[in-house]
Amino acid sequence: MENITKPELLAPAGDMEKLRVALAYGADAVYLAAQRFSLRANAKNFDEAALAEAVAYTHALGKKLYVTVNIYAHNEDLEGLPAYFKTLAEIGADAAIVSDPGVFMLARQAAPGLDLHISTQANTTNAQSVLFWQSLGAARIVLARELSLNEIAAIRARITPPESTSPKEGIELEAFVHGAMCMSYSGRCLLSSYLTGRDANRGDCAQACRWGYAVSEATRPGDYMPIEEDARGTYIFNARDLCMIEHIPALLSASIDSLKIEGRMKTPYYVGVVVKAYRQALDDFFTSPALYESKKSHYLTELEKASHRPFGAGFFFGKPGADEQVYGNSSYVRTYDFIGMVKEYDPSTQMALVEQRNRFVMGEEVELLQSRGQGFTQVLSQIYDLEGRLIQAAPHAQQLVRIPVAQPVAPLDMLRRAVLS
Repeated sequence: MENITKPELLAPAGDMEKLRVALAYGADAVYLAAQRFSLRANAKNFDEAALAEAVAYTHALGKKLYVTVNIYAHNEDLEGLPAYFKTLAEIGADAAIVSDPGVFMLARQAAPGLDLHISTQANTTNAQSVLFWQSLGAARIVLARELSLNEIAAIRARITPPESTSPKEGIELEAFVHGAMCMSYSGRCLLSSYLTGRDANRGDCAQACRWGYAVSEATRPGDYMPIEEDARGTYIFNARDLCMIEHIPALLSASIDSLKIEGRMKTPYYVGVVVKAYRQALDDFFTSPALYESKKSHYLTELEKASHRPFGAGFFFGKPGADEQVYGNSSYVRTYDFIGMVKEYDPSTQMALVEQRNRFVMGEEVELLQSRGQGFTQVLSQIYDLEGRLIQAAPHAQQLVRIPVAQPVAPLDMLRRAVLS
């Protein structure tokens, strides 16, 4: 694997706190959305002032920010788009992510200097499509999730100029490597719109693929027959989560420029855990492939501490079979609770100011997840309110308390607690 360059690690940022967490825990770039024109309409997202703040914050750290504008637009959605693209260019966004050809054309006209990335929703599955978008001026393709690593490598070979000395010269390629998988082709779902009137392709998915389903016979209304012999029904559309942390060398061999983590609707804790695990895995591999191989179980153990469905490799090693679906339920696996976020640390008193995110009590054993460093475990020996009074518990949402910590911590470090089985 000579001449392999380290790919970008790209993380989701559903709001400003998640953006700060993603960057602190090791992301090279983040992607986010404004309150219109995105396929995650139910995320908090960013207004215009917050977008400008997010760009400035990201750039101050020497990192990049991409804005999703990936709806499939109806006529009424086009209003305001030219002005919006001009705003993105003016505030210094590094790229806009689009899927609709008409939206792409509007962006090129309104903000010709703004880089454009083609969303996975455009379902780019072959080299000729990549070359098509490149001919129109696209800077990057977010490849369809239905591609195998062999197909991605073949695309890279086809689009690399013959005289090139670098396997990554030319248009950039990006691929999702971790997170929830949509059962519809490249995420272009009709279930949600048909069953609930909420159009997934305009940012309002109801996640109908996660519901339980049964067979109903036309002459027996109300008589529902499970598709499998299980009283709970079956979750035939419920895909496993994608997880490629054990396959970093294979991803690198395919010459992917950016490794993308799904999850703008997830918690800051989820973002921190996943980004840190992939950051460590990439850095370890480029330090020593043997080091990476020796720590695979560690990376996976860390990822399993964030809420997730059972993991799989998606399409990367071939078309998924029946075992890539989770039929018994649509629940998440959750072994740890996110209970607090560090806001400040006072080295003179070795006390941390913590914002509560889930009830915790004195005497509990907790783990400190740190954006830098290995983290540590300790018992909550004392909890103080802001008036300095010793209290037994922090029961209120986002309550601010102070706790002594065994080692120095930093803002955005997080407290978590093992879930009792």
